[in-house]
Order: sequence, then structure tokens, then C-alpha cells
Amino acid sequence: MTMTEETDVQVDVADGVATITLNRPDALNAFTPPMLERLAAAVTEADVDPEVQVIVLTGAGRAFSAGVDLKALGDRDIIDGAVGDILDIPARQVVDRLAFGSTVSIAKVNGFCFTGALEIALACDLMVTADEATLADTHAKFGLRPSWGMSQRLPAAVGKTKARELSLTARNIKGIEAAAIGMACTSVPLAELDATVADMAATIAGNSTGSLAAYKDLFAASERLGLQDGLAYEYATPYTIADSDERLASFR
Repeated sequence: MTMTEETDVQVDVADGVATITLNRPDALNAFTPPMLERLAAAVTEADVDPEVQVIVLTGAGRAFSAGVDLKALGDRDIIDGAVGDILDIPARQVVDRLAFGSTVSIAKVNGFCFTGALEIALACDLMVTADEATLADTHAKFGLRPSWGMSQRLPAAVGKTKARELSLTARNIKGIEAAAIGMACTSVPLAELDATVADMAATIAGNSTGSLAAYKDLFAASERLGLQDGLAYEYATPYTIADSDERLASFR
């Protein structure tokens, strides 16, 4: 097991699972530009580590993350609702790596998860919420516009009509509703969240690394290509899966 020093982004690696914890609990784990840069580095390092099969992203204390810490921008103007490259560049590195890297990613949403934080959670392959968690896309409430993937990933997760309702009203939902509408794959009481995600991550980590990477690529292809082109991509794309014979040996 390895763990980073005490910082606002902590990493713990054990049994094929890298748990990355957002660690500014007094600020509800709100993102500063340096914090996002450290998060991008941590996610990238975990994704390229051959010993890691699953990345679990979560938050310390009462929040997954409250989103962008606007105080960290100081006197910088927010023009036309855009938070700017100082946040967008590292945040897009995070979401792209979570979504398009080869390692399965799980967002463990333990508490408040707002706006930019929700964009990052949606970029993960799976989201598991505490029933008591509170999630919202509050861009419109504060005169902001999405720039880390919300407009594409939220409709893909919950459907266009529900995505419009959530983003245009900026209303809060609880984790149990997030699961009911398809944003999260499951929701459990907070007291059961750690064990539920640990069991899920361990089950995934026990599967073929090559197969998992292939599924990540194929699911991404399905989102960008549509049915017919996606089928053609599946039929034509080779993958390196080194453990097929080993896993099938007992059946032969």
C-alpha cells in the first residue's frame, strides 16, 4: 500500500485499487487551480500504473466536492460565465483521463457534489452515491456555463428531458434520486457506501485488465459513433488481452 503525503489530493493504492481522495474538508473539497493540477497528475499516474485496475474518486468529510472554489480566482474576471483556462485546462485533463483512460473509474459520492464536481463524477465509468448525498448542476444559478462536459454527459446519463430539467432549474437531488434516474448506478445509505464501493471495486479488479480496457474503449465508441458505426468499430477493432487462456483453462 502507498499513500501520498498530507495534501488536498491523497492517493492510496491497495489490491489493484487506487483511491483518490479530495482532501479540503473545511472548504467542502472545493477545487482550486493547483488542486485540479494535482488531481490530474494523480489520476494520470493511477491510469498508467500496471498494478491499478480501478480508480475510486471520493471526498473527505461531508462532501465529494462543492465544485470550483471561486474565492481562489481572486480578482480574476469571469467573462461570459466561463471560469477560464486556469481551471478548464487541468479539469479537462481530469475528465478526459477518467473517461478515456484504460482504467475503470468509480465516483464514490459521499456528500455534496455540485456543478464542476458533478461534471467530474459523470466522467467516471460508474457513480455510486450515498442516499443522503446532495447533487446539483448549479451553473445557471450563478451565471456560469458548463465547460467540463456537463452538457454532453448529463443527457447521456439521464436522458435529454431530465437533463434539461436538472440544469435549467439547478435544483438539488439526493443520491437515491440520482440512482433512480440513471445518473448513479446504485445508491446506498452512507454507512454502507465504503463497503459497497470496496466490494464493487474488488469485483472489477478481479476481472481481466485487457477486457476492462476493451470495454472502456468500446463504450466510448458507442457514445461517439452511434449504433451502426459502433458495431463496425466493435467488429474491426483488435485488443491485447493476455489472460484469456489462463481464465478459460478450467473449462477446457
